[in-house]
Amino acid sequence: MSRGPKLILALDVDNFSRAEYFIHKLYPKIKIFKVGIQLFTACGLKVIKLIQQKGGEVFLDLKFFDIPYTVANAVRQAVRLKVKMLTLHILGDEEMLKAAISAAREESRRLKLKRPLLIGVTVLTSKEANASDVLTLAKIGIESGLDGIVCSAREAAFLRKEIKRKFIIVTPGIRQNQGASNDQKRTATVSEAIKAGSNFLVIGRPILEAENPILAAQQIIQSL
Repeated sequence: MSRGPKLILALDVDNFSRAEYFIHKLYPKIKIFKVGIQLFTACGLKVIKLIQQKGGEVFLDLKFFDIPYTVANAVRQAVRLKVKMLTLHILGDEEMLKAAISAAREESRRLKLKRPLLIGVTVLTSKEANASDVLTLAKIGIESGLDGIVCSAREAAFLRKEIKRKFIIVTPGIRQNQGASNDQKRTATVSEAIKAGSNFLVIGRPILEAENPILAAQQIIQSL
């Protein structure tokens, strides 16, 4: 892991042309782009290929949650897409997580590809949560072999203290100030997330809805 947290742009838009606009406008200032369920459903492989052709990396945020067999096969497909990282719901339980991890390792080895980082979702930042609930889920994920977890900055420092292992923290709900949370319940500023120990900061609307997305991105990057 390189020094300092990395910025991920959440491409939470509803069509390919809009995603293309932001990718072309913001790369290489931003090098990692999150493709979630909305955009993936709209244009799937097309946007993943565009990001990679541009030189960027993909955070595939589909939050896999199903029976172990189905999730394992979905993870194999994600490995073939050469994504940098992907998400799984920890609520799927240890059996599902371990099946996903095994599938990722086997497929990466078979294709001689770098294995994607497997990141477990604890509690969505659109919901209220207490730190102990997030800790319980995070421990299940890390002990099952995940590379890291998704959590808000509110829990990140607590998890760093309580879990005595190296793991990645991905923090969504990042805002430039605490006055603009939209539908998120557990938001944080860039400085708060950094102080809490987050490795990747996922930012969407503060950049996507800015009058000048390039300037907004640059200001955030300078604060990292």
